Amino acid sequence: MTLAGRIHIRLKKLKKTERGASLEAGLSDSFLRNIREGKSVAPRTDTLEKIARVLQTTSKWLISGEGGEENALPDLAAEKPNAIIGSQLPLIKKSLSVYGQAVGGIDGEFPMNGNALFNILCPPQLSEVPEVYAVLVGGDSMSPRYQDGEIAFVDPTRQVKKGDYVVAQIRVNENQSPYAYIKRFIRHNTCELVLEQLNPEKQLFFPHEQVVSVHFIILAGAAQ
Repeated sequence: MTLAGRIHIRLKKLKKTERGASLEAGLSDSFLRNIREGKSVAPRTDTLEKIARVLQTTSKWLISGEGGEENALPDLAAEKPNAIIGSQLPLIKKSLSVYGQAVGGIDGEFPMNGNALFNILCPPQLSEVPEVYAVLVGGDSMSPRYQDGEIAFVDPTRQVKKGDYVVAQIRVNENQSPYAYIKRFIRHNTCELVLEQLNPEKQLFFPHEQVVSVHFIILAGAAQ
């Protein structure tokens, strides 16, 4: 039996076409047809290896018929992988308290009094962020960035820069809990904190001495 005959046997068994197998081997679409028609009688060794791989056999069997047509299958399966899959990371279930109130103030503010509305599971990608907490978006003052009822996850350890979205706590009265604002950070210096609101567009100014904290919003999404 010829090389062309053995190729035909493997194509038929694997239900492949000459054109499809040629392309799968990275060759011209007419390569195997040319072998069958006698236009190519002595393919290079590396080309035969490509054909053998696609036909799930060995180049030795294709050339000489020795070794059995499917002897290559165990060898192909035993090839060393080009990557190692490590052990699965443990799933850390961490509960977070969500702060805020169902309806925000005129500028979406809410008292940050330490009373949680409810608890949710921390997103896995934030499970190792120290001191991460969550707040409920109330109202549409930051729409379309944040929608009413969404949960904003806050990283108090990350430094903020201009353009970041933040939760700023402002204490107007020493005898009251601070109010929290979900806004875009503009600047904070020894004189004032400036935040930007999206809906309606305006800037909010707070004296520096009233600022309790400005924390970075790392993630937000609909409550589940």
